[in-house]
Amino acid sequence: MRFIAKTLMLILLFTIVCPIIGHADEGPAVSAKNAVLIEQSTGRILFEKNAHEKSNIASITKIMTAIIAIESGKMKEKATASRKAVYTEGSSIYLKQGEKMTVEDLVYGLMLRSGNDAAISIAEHVGESEEGFVYLMNEKAQWLGMTNTHFDNPHGLDSETHYSSAYDMALLMQYAMQNEEFRKITGTKFYQSSNRDYGWKNKNKLLTAYYKYCTGGKTGFTKQTGRTLVSTASKDGMDLIAVTLDAPNDWQDHTDMFEWGFKNFTMEKMGKKGQISISLDSGEKMRGYTHEDAVYPLAEREKGLIRSDVIPVGESPPAPDAQVVAKQIYYLNNDPIVEVNIFQENLAEKEISYLVDFVSVLKQIFRMDSNG
Repeated sequence: MRFIAKTLMLILLFTIVCPIIGHADEGPAVSAKNAVLIEQSTGRILFEKNAHEKSNIASITKIMTAIIAIESGKMKEKATASRKAVYTEGSSIYLKQGEKMTVEDLVYGLMLRSGNDAAISIAEHVGESEEGFVYLMNEKAQWLGMTNTHFDNPHGLDSETHYSSAYDMALLMQYAMQNEEFRKITGTKFYQSSNRDYGWKNKNKLLTAYYKYCTGGKTGFTKQTGRTLVSTASKDGMDLIAVTLDAPNDWQDHTDMFEWGFKNFTMEKMGKKGQISISLDSGEKMRGYTHEDAVYPLAEREKGLIRSDVIPVGESPPAPDAQVVAKQIYYLNNDPIVEVNIFQENLAEKEISYLVDFVSVLKQIFRMDSNG
């Protein structure tokens, strides 16, 4: 068990890339009062407009509700619709009081049809009460660094103490898109619940009709808040997240932001994984190892402005069992943008060898199970 834990820890350590957000200062014209466009893997802001301003957010709130439900491990459990859930105003999947539905189906109803009744039913089952679930939402927001956010409910109906910002919602979507089940749900165009003799079509028209590169998202609307939208798109190896708040023409805003982002930025490989020379404080040199390429979204004019430094960390020379022995820091216009951990080459190779052996054993076990 210790070996497995150590191996998993090393996998996580190998893949740490620490982006420091920079942004381009040009961008498309948008109807939205608040907007932001970020690259998903690094979090780099490519375009922003009042992105940190607090605002009502309507049903894009449900992204947080969905990811908490997914991470709860209760997706296959059945939730019972309460009177409160059934009589919640606004968008609905038309639950009946006492009806039992799996949390998984409720999350699909939440994300595709924006069911407020689904949101309450999820909250009462996963959080044991709406208040308990809202506590989880705010804890997660704080953990994610959503500094201009406070949740008051799981559905997004207007409240003076329920607000976020375009940037905070981009952070949330960036986190949620790392979850495979969330990606599947948000990218689903049509879903058939076992409780219904009709299916649910996704309200996100960017996904279903308007933009072929769209991979997911969540719509929102109230009369007070206006139209809100979070969406994702992928093209030519780059994944983008767009958020608009109070946007009369949100479909066009998102299409224009995505097209501008894909036209003006590309994912550039600044450094390849593998061996790297490290100059120690003692004047000696040693070989290190990076597990991942250093990749970052860059505009054409920025590509010649990248430089990097290798900085030793810890003891010099490093202890024999040290893991991270240096960091390679990449700079754009002298601003740090990405940090990559460098490991002792012999240690990295040894641990990778262990991992390969471990995976081979697992494959043998599963092969025996499937044949047995």
